[in-house]
Amino acid sequence: MNYPVKSIDLPPFRELPLKPPALEVTRKPDGTIYIASGYPLAEMHRSIVHLLEEKAALHPDRPFIAERAPLAGGKTGDWQFITYGEANERANRVAQALIDRDMGPDAPLMILSGNSIRHAVMMLGAMKARVPLAPVSVPYSLMSGDHSKLRHVFKLADPRMVFAEQGPFYARALAALAQDGVEFVTAMPLPDRETTAYDDLLKTAVGPAVAASMAKVGHDTVAKYLFTSGSTGMPKGVIQTQRMMVASIAAQEALRSDEPDPDEVPQSLEWMPWNHISAGNISFNGVMNAGGTIYLDAGKPLPGMFDETIRNLREVSPLTFGSAPIAFGWLADAMEQDDALRDSFFSKMKYVGYGGATLSQEVYERIQALSIASTGMRIPMTTMYGATETQGITVVHWLTERMGQIGLPLPGITIKLTPNGNKLEVRVKGPTVTPGYLNDPARTKAAFDEEGYYSLGDAAKFLDEDRPELGLAFDGRVTEDFKLDSGTWVSVGTLRAAAVGAASPLLHDGVICGQDKPFVALLAWPNMTAAQNIAGLKSGSPEEILASPKVKEFVRNAFAEYNRKSGGTSTRIRRVILMTEPPSVDGHEITDKGYVNQRATLERRHALVERLYAATPPDDVIAIP
Repeated sequence: MNYPVKSIDLPPFRELPLKPPALEVTRKPDGTIYIASGYPLAEMHRSIVHLLEEKAALHPDRPFIAERAPLAGGKTGDWQFITYGEANERANRVAQALIDRDMGPDAPLMILSGNSIRHAVMMLGAMKARVPLAPVSVPYSLMSGDHSKLRHVFKLADPRMVFAEQGPFYARALAALAQDGVEFVTAMPLPDRETTAYDDLLKTAVGPAVAASMAKVGHDTVAKYLFTSGSTGMPKGVIQTQRMMVASIAAQEALRSDEPDPDEVPQSLEWMPWNHISAGNISFNGVMNAGGTIYLDAGKPLPGMFDETIRNLREVSPLTFGSAPIAFGWLADAMEQDDALRDSFFSKMKYVGYGGATLSQEVYERIQALSIASTGMRIPMTTMYGATETQGITVVHWLTERMGQIGLPLPGITIKLTPNGNKLEVRVKGPTVTPGYLNDPARTKAAFDEEGYYSLGDAAKFLDEDRPELGLAFDGRVTEDFKLDSGTWVSVGTLRAAAVGAASPLLHDGVICGQDKPFVALLAWPNMTAAQNIAGLKSGSPEEILASPKVKEFVRNAFAEYNRKSGGTSTRIRRVILMTEPPSVDGHEITDKGYVNQRATLERRHALVERLYAATPPDDVIAIP
């Protein structure tokens, strides 16, 4: 059964194998609203590594993780696999090696490398040995100029061992870290540093200590420390317990409306980094629970890198596909030019999911047009909302044509909407919520209210106050929204998605400006390939391309049309600057998943904001009539 959607003259959706909305709503006289799922939480596994052992016993020879073999010149070759049985056996060897070094709950393992088979083995081995894992954002090592964030998380986690798979690439980052009492493990040796070979860990003979350690692993066992993006300062270490991860699996299982086909091995293509909950917890653990295969995608939705994703999608046909909204715009661009790619993508697809930001209605409609052309049906599009501290909180588990909503609470979760100014602030309680921050009792105490609900700092609202079962919509960050000089509130989160979509495919992200100003303006990052096509230029610097009269006219026309359909001053874009400098990691402007930090960008690019509001706009400011 699927929840009904608006009847329009379009083909039907593919059936979404999830249960329809069911919820319990309690309202207090002070305006506080409590929302919980009407479905009970499914039975929870004991731990992720107990789940691994279960799947290894059931499917020892089934491919678990696949990655392309590295070739010379940075290229990649054919897929190489590790099976469930091999992953479990190697994880046991790593666990024994860690136990032999007297590592345990107070001696973390830090991982600097990106997603890989070796990374997965180290992660699972650490969990078996009850060694907290601390995976770190790769840009902290490879893209940072001063390594300040890397040094901060290193000091906070205080690891006994650091794993940097491609050692020579991380030489400069490793040199920035304290060396005393830390063992460095690599798969590629460093000429000027003593390291332990990863393969040597795999030579460790497994004794009874691993089983003894596994017997102590339970819901309260700390599995990981995941670090926040540092958007308001240095990253915080968020404690991740086994309960949080297995409860997330149980919540999703509670919404299933079908029984899985025992002969079908789900395929997943994953580019997002494992140092975040989306890929490292929710997706990784979910695929393992389904007995599926994770194909590691070395591509990203960036110029020159998305070709690798396209290559992989020609060979991998996932049952579901999840990514950041920016990836769907790039994917639509590619599929609109390639029918074979389009048909491969949709051949087995049950639904696609986006997260981290709002998917624009324009990109949604392009994806649906492609699905219809390929299958004759529309594809369900869902989204999950959550945070590092909470795993998933809400999900859209019914058919809908409206983007921008965040759904309803997952089973086992209770959401508390608390009045905060003119918004409802989101707070949450449940088994997926962290017990606190690493070595930071003050921040831990401040993060929870008097009823034990974790405060996210986000706002949400019902799509329809009289019909809460239609779901919640994201209503921006409580601290991100601002007022114009007229006193009119601007909802930054929803406006940013709408503004980027209004000038698609030229724009791929931006930040909203206008606090205490007379109108709203936009600092935007362009898609340079689209800009070059619009300009009709075969070559030229980014500055030359963006200065093209055709590009400026495209922006003026796009936003003039957008403004014509918009409401009041809080949703109209009056001026735009197209930026050539990409978001800065050291400047806290961007996370490694590609999400932009509004506040940090406005602070770092204050001079550009001033240009937007100059009495006589400079040449790089595009004024919208």
